[in-house]
Amino acid sequence: MAEMGKGVSAGKIASNVQKKLTRAQEKVLQKLGKADETKDEQFEQCVQNFNKQLTEGSKLQKDLRTYLASVKAMHEASKKLTECLQEIYEPDWPGREETNKIAENNDLLWTDYHQKLVDQALLTMDTYLGQFPDIKSRIAKRGRKLVDYDSARHHFESLQSAKKKDETKIAKAEEELLKSQKVFEEMNVDLQEELPSLWNSRVGFYVNTFQSIAGLEENFHKEMSKLHQNLNDVMKTLETQEGKPSTNTFTVKAQPRKKENLFSRLRLKRSSDSSPAKANKTPSSPPDGPPAASTEPKTTNHDSAEPAAAASSLVDTPSVVVSKSPSQPSEPAPDTTPKKEAEVKPVAADSDQSSSLPAVVAETITATVNGTVESAPPKSMPPGFLYKVRAQHDYGATDSDELNLKSGDIVLVTQFDNPEEQDDGWLMGIKETDWLQNKDFDQHKGVFPENFTERHQ
Repeated sequence: MAEMGKGVSAGKIASNVQKKLTRAQEKVLQKLGKADETKDEQFEQCVQNFNKQLTEGSKLQKDLRTYLASVKAMHEASKKLTECLQEIYEPDWPGREETNKIAENNDLLWTDYHQKLVDQALLTMDTYLGQFPDIKSRIAKRGRKLVDYDSARHHFESLQSAKKKDETKIAKAEEELLKSQKVFEEMNVDLQEELPSLWNSRVGFYVNTFQSIAGLEENFHKEMSKLHQNLNDVMKTLETQEGKPSTNTFTVKAQPRKKENLFSRLRLKRSSDSSPAKANKTPSSPPDGPPAASTEPKTTNHDSAEPAAAASSLVDTPSVVVSKSPSQPSEPAPDTTPKKEAEVKPVAADSDQSSSLPAVVAETITATVNGTVESAPPKSMPPGFLYKVRAQHDYGATDSDELNLKSGDIVLVTQFDNPEEQDDGWLMGIKETDWLQNKDFDQHKGVFPENFTERHQ
């Protein structure tokens, strides 16, 4: 029996080796163009779709596993955060039991979410991809049987076309041809039915998978938002401490400023700008080329009877002139006839002054109507306006260039005249109440800590 088993095994091995040699020879002849190859374009398209579907499914499975790993990592991080809250929550603080319950529910919610993702998405994904290896193996086997069929067909045709025909060999070759053809066609028919069906199934599978993920995530965030709201309520209770505000207990500190007083630097700059060397510079000697548009105020000669003009528009618009400060008496316009152009007074080219002086110009639009002068309302926002913020905490200024804030104050944030003057964590602006009262921007602007405020619509 052992010898018979060895004989059968050896014979089977020899047969397999012979098949491999025959297939290799047939493929070489087909590549060289010496033997024709049976083609099925419809089946080849099905195979391309199969490979594409396998690639997409494998990527989806990989990304889903990455998503689950991220959910698990978030679970661990959230758990540590709630544990930290429980540790720092002192026994005499109100809401201690509520925080412990919230932490417990938080952990349960994350665990349930992760497990449902595994059951309803990942396991379904694994089952879906589990059918691909078998079909892929059958496709490869079908390809080998096709080579066997072509080889048997070519062998039979060569025997029939030989000058000296051997009927015995022809009959045997025909038998091998029919046998290989039958095996190939059986496999081919089965795959021709399964591959299109598998390809069409992808739509429903993807829909179900992403619907499951979206539904689980939606429910998770709904429940988690309830826990967050509960925690927020507990924190509010702790903040009030039975109706007594605890602003003196839990203070918010401003980020320390690294630079010296901003306004003191401005005063130093102005004092240096008023030195005799710079005082000799007059507007009668402008720099080469057209004057640069600037939002900075220029120093006006108080003895001059002609007001300084700011460039606003050069196309048939009323002239725009710079008004003097409140301490200077307004002077009558020397000419009441309408002007087509705006007269521009050049500003002395002083790079130091342009980088430090505040960009504030009070503009008054004048129009001559029947010999009278009418003034337009001031701008609705200060120069360099960016956005509004609302003070969340009181802040007492510790320097002359800082703003005093009360909780609820609205501040109009503006750009710094020189970006290098800005300290990290500090903003420049003016309180909205001061601006609406038409007070001077230069006198009422100031810096304030950003972390005492929040963005206001």
